[in-house]
Amino acid sequence: MEKFLSIQRAGQVFKTRKGAFVALRNIDLNVAQGEFITLIGHSGCGKSTLLNLIAGLTRPTSGVLICAGREIAGPGPDRGVVFQNHSLLPWLSCFDNVHLGVEQVFGQRESKVRLRERTSAALALVGLSHAQQKMPHEVSGGMKQRVGIARALAIEPKVLLMDEPFGALDALTRARLQDELLEIVAATRSTVVMVTHDIDEAVLLSDRIVMLTNGPAATIGEILPVPLPRPRDRVALADDPAYHACRAAVTDFLYRKQSHPAAREAA
Repeated sequence: MEKFLSIQRAGQVFKTRKGAFVALRNIDLNVAQGEFITLIGHSGCGKSTLLNLIAGLTRPTSGVLICAGREIAGPGPDRGVVFQNHSLLPWLSCFDNVHLGVEQVFGQRESKVRLRERTSAALALVGLSHAQQKMPHEVSGGMKQRVGIARALAIEPKVLLMDEPFGALDALTRARLQDELLEIVAATRSTVVMVTHDIDEAVLLSDRIVMLTNGPAATIGEILPVPLPRPRDRVALADDPAYHACRAAVTDFLYRKQSHPAAREAA
């Protein structure tokens, strides 16, 4: 597959009162269309910083990022973002939270009926047709996060960016949403870049796992292909040697090759 998202020698330096802080250096990564990439590493290694660069929320200090042949110069509807916090507007219904983005992207060229159809279709995709008119405070945390995913998918982004979207959820809800995400990505053939701290989540979802070195001046340490066929079933994978080999490789990188200083002190 040809590269769809290209990050070339990207670096990020922040100005602080104590001087320059180098967050990322020499990031080189090519992502194919339809590929699912996860970014993993210890806290402070710049995972979210890299995701923000791809989203266009910040500009790189050095290097360049290209999506679908165009340089990323700022936020745009070609990149949808799902945050760890669902970030729903509490005064709008689930439907209206999704419809707001749809209207902004498609409102100038599509009818009101078509905009509502897009919104309903996105909510149906995440299994929330029954909750369209509920307010955010009336639904569970997992349902709020599904609304956030629907909001991102509704604008038909070329790349779906996810910043630990299930990190604040309980284990059972997180597992259910991971399974639903696998189904959604299979149906939409989305290109996904996702930040996670969860090794099992990374192996379950990814085509490749990008492992970052410790910060400051973090960079890509290793990239691990995940040779597990799709569709994937978490129960079947429990006894799959390839699954365990991938999990062991990520664990080895994080806890032996990149053991965090705090972890070493506690050991």
